[in-house]
Amino acid sequence: MPGYNSFARFYEGLMEDAEYKKRCDYILELSRRFCHDMGRTLDLACGTGSLTRELKKCGVDVFGVDSSADMLTEAMQKNFEDGLDILYVNQEMQNLDLGQTVDTCVCTLDSLNHITDVDVLQQVFCRIGEFMESGGLLIFDVNTVYKHREILADNAFVFENDEVFCAWQNELEENDVVKIYLDFFEKDGEVYHRYQENFTERAYSRECLDKLLKNAEFEVLAVYDDLSFEAPESTSQRLIYAAKKI
Repeated sequence: MPGYNSFARFYEGLMEDAEYKKRCDYILELSRRFCHDMGRTLDLACGTGSLTRELKKCGVDVFGVDSSADMLTEAMQKNFEDGLDILYVNQEMQNLDLGQTVDTCVCTLDSLNHITDVDVLQQVFCRIGEFMESGGLLIFDVNTVYKHREILADNAFVFENDEVFCAWQNELEENDVVKIYLDFFEKDGEVYHRYQENFTERAYSRECLDKLLKNAEFEVLAVYDDLSFEAPESTSQRLIYAAKKI
C-alpha cells in the first residue's frame, strides 16, 4: 500500500466530512450492542490519528498503526497539540507485528480498499487475527462495488479550502479497481506550488469479504450501511463490518 506523502499535510483539511467524532461514537455504540469491552484497541491504518484521538478522549486504551511515516508525523504533532499520549507504530497492514494481543481492532475510511491483491487482503485479516484473542472484535469499513463503478468510476472531482486546491481524477479498471490521481495546488503568496499523489483502490464483494474473514477465523456478526444500524442497500457507498474472532 503506497504511503501518502504530500497528501499527509493536506489530509485533515480535505477530510472534513469524515465525521470522526460521530464515527467514534458509532464504534463505541456498536461495541456496546455486541456486549464487547473495547479493552486494548488497535486503530489500523490510522492516518493522521484523528479517529485515534477521538477514541482516546473517550477513555479507550488505543494505539495506532500506519504504513505512512508522513501521516504518523502529523499524528504525533496533533498529539502534542492536544496533550495526548498515544503510541503510533509505522508498519504495513499485511506485516502487522504487535508483540501483544488486542481486544478490538478498528480500520476505517476505506483503508482496506487500498489493498488491491486479494491474497494480501487475506494476509491482513490473518495478521489481525494473529494478535487477537478469541472473542475479540474487528470493526472495519469498505467502499462498495457500487461506489467504484457508479460514483468514483472515471469521474473527476475538485476540493478546495483555505490551504489547498485539489483536482481528483479517477480511472476505473478491471476487478473494480480505481486508479486515483491527485494534484494539489498550495498558494504561497503570489505563486502556487504543485504536488502530485496517486494510489489505487479496489472494491470487494460481500461474498469475497465473508470468505476471507472466515478463512482468518472471524465470524461476521453484522454488516451495516455507513454510520447506521440499517441493512445495506444496492446503492450503499460504504459498508461497516463487525466480526468476532473465533
